[in-house]
Amino acid sequence: MTNREKLTIVKPDTAPRALHGVNVYDRLCDEIRTGALKPGARLTETELAERLAVSRTPVREAIRRLEAEGLVDHQPRTGAVVRRLAYPEIMELYEMRTVLEGTAARFAARAASPMEIEALLAINAEMAAAAGQLGVLVALNRQFHSRLLDAARNRFLVRSAASVENTLLILGPSAMESPERAKQAVSEHQAVLDALVQRDGDRAEAAMRQHMESAQLTRLRILRQTDNPTDPRADA
Repeated sequence: MTNREKLTIVKPDTAPRALHGVNVYDRLCDEIRTGALKPGARLTETELAERLAVSRTPVREAIRRLEAEGLVDHQPRTGAVVRRLAYPEIMELYEMRTVLEGTAARFAARAASPMEIEALLAINAEMAAAAGQLGVLVALNRQFHSRLLDAARNRFLVRSAASVENTLLILGPSAMESPERAKQAVSEHQAVLDALVQRDGDRAEAAMRQHMESAQLTRLRILRQTDNPTDPRADA
């Protein structure tokens, strides 16, 4: 081995890697989704950098991205805070979600491959078998809706739906922890799937709209019970 070759040897990096901007962003999104960061919570660069063991630069990048996506507001004399959604905004978001997901179901009835439909059937079967397992149900539910959007074969629809879903993170944890809602969701998913198998776009859209409207009714019920539009705990 020559001296030149020796100089090019790079020792493996065994030290833990620090979080970067995108990792900090993902972490903060998770904390908003789980309710660890509630609406109105302040996002202080110094505190977050210390807690996440990173420099302030990736924290600043993550907060700016959250602001751009509407999850965080910058308030005078207060700084960055997790955004509070007003009651009308929540209703408008669900209206858009109903339109977008209903359209996705219609498109998927036309464009989904047999393998994609089989995958959706399998996910829903897993949800049915995972009764009472909160983390599993939440993950499978998100996967079901994500796969259905992909099967619609329309990238602009996917982007629009992602924007709505991202804003809904502010509302906190999913209601899949409720056995009753989880069971209803599985049944409503199955109605959509039956229409997809038959390649019936009208029925698929109608079934998905009913699913979304049931989710919205659950949200309204929670809002009435808590009398606090920024702290409901429900999802599709």
